[in-house]
Order: sequence, then C-alpha cells, then structure tokens
Amino acid sequence: MRKLKRIGVYIFLSIASLVSIFPFLWMIVSMTNKSVDVTQGRLLPGSYLFENLTVLFDSVNMVTALVNSTIIALITTFLTLLIGSLAGYGFEIYRTPGKDRIFNILLLSMMIPFAAIMIPLYRMFGGVSGTIPFLGIDTLAAAILPTVITAFFIFFFRQNTKMFAKELVEAGRIDGLSELGIFFRVYLPTMKTTYAAAAIIAFMNSWNNYLWPLVVLQSPENQTIPLLISNLGAGYSPDYGVIMTAIVIATLPTALVFFIMQRHFVEGMMGSMKG
Repeated sequence: MRKLKRIGVYIFLSIASLVSIFPFLWMIVSMTNKSVDVTQGRLLPGSYLFENLTVLFDSVNMVTALVNSTIIALITTFLTLLIGSLAGYGFEIYRTPGKDRIFNILLLSMMIPFAAIMIPLYRMFGGVSGTIPFLGIDTLAAAILPTVITAFFIFFFRQNTKMFAKELVEAGRIDGLSELGIFFRVYLPTMKTTYAAAAIIAFMNSWNNYLWPLVVLQSPENQTIPLLISNLGAGYSPDYGVIMTAIVIATLPTALVFFIMQRHFVEGMMGSMKG
C-alpha cells in the first residue's frame, strides 16, 4: 500500500512538472520553426533556428536592447542592495524615537500602485530634461532611479537583520570600527544569503520591467528587452518564430541568475520568514 501511494505521488509530481515546464519547452521548439508552424501549434523542432536568429540580430536592435537591459538591471540591483540594506540595517540596529512610525509609513507606501505615481514621475523627469541632460526623459537614468528602492526591500532587509547577532556590532565598536566600517566589514559578509535572495528579486524585477520603461524610454536606441518583444508582436504580421527566439534569449539571464543563486535564495527567504 505504501509503495502504491509513493508511485501515485511520483506520477502526480511528474505530471505537475511537465505541465509547469511545457510552456518553456514549447518556446524552445517554436524558436526553431517558421511563424506559420508556430501558429499551427507544431510541437516538433524545425530547421529555422539560424534564420530566426539572423532576422533577430540583423534586422532588430536585439544587441542594443540586451545591453540596455543589462545596464539597467545591474545598476538597479546594485543600488537596491546598497540602499535597501543600509535602510533595513539602520531601522533594526539603531533605536531612535519615531523609528517605527516612519517604518509603518514606508510599509503603507506598498499599497500605492506604481501606475498612480507614473504621471508625477514623468512630469518630474520632464522638468529636468533641459537642465540635466543625462537625467531627463528618454535616458537610462530615468528608467533606473524610480525603481532603485522600494519599501519591500527595506522591509526584507530589516526582517533578515533580526537574525543578525547584535553582539558583533558591539564587538566592532570596541575594536574601533566606524559605523560604516561595521556595516561593510561585519554585517555585509555575514548576510550573504540575504543579499543573494534580494539580488535575484531585484534583478528579475528590473530585467522584466515593462510599464515604466515604456513610458520614459522613447527612442529605439534606449529600448529594453521587454519593449523590443512588445514591438515585435505589435506589427501587422508578426513573425512568431522570431518572437519566440527573442523570448527565450530574454529568459536565459534571469533563469541563469536564479539557478546559480538558488540555494542562497532559499536560505535568505527562510531567514526573512524566521525574522
């Protein structure tokens, strides 16, 4: 009876795994076929992979979009980790009046949808377009700054900092380290799993961000991968083979980052839950 139960569990998990991975497998197969084969639901690999790649990299700004997305994602991830961890560390380590009230106000900001603040943000960046060229509309900086830090990452780092041994802070002060020295030389190496988990979330959010770059990035030279894929599908007769090829290429960086840091991601998320 126990063996039958175990077999049933394995069969169920196998079916669930197949259903979960099927869309990605279908994309990989579709990138090797012509557009007409994709629309007909062909499930067998074809011989048009190199043709699709040629069209994608020769006729479309794929390389430019990859470079732009990489720059935006890396800078956003770095600044998010730095600012979010500094804020979360400060909220948890230092005891100041009104700290919890300020933190609660930050948490309330999570209830405001980004669409509600897009117009004020657009007007703000539009106002500095003439005075600060690299910070105005249609610049990568304008796409990066509004997404650098959110209340979620401050909350995430504060929760994980609850697991941080406060005795290490006192030991660092006794050894003569400055407050920033304690943060960079004691706290940061100790919380590697937390940084890994936050890095995965921040990188994926930035890489897949569509709405704000769509509003603020207007020239083809500054478009990102999600914008490129959207433009490929907006034509009068979209080439679905090329679109599937672009989607697979766009998926690989986030999948690679997640699988490399998967163990640290789980440990970091568990630390946040325990905190």
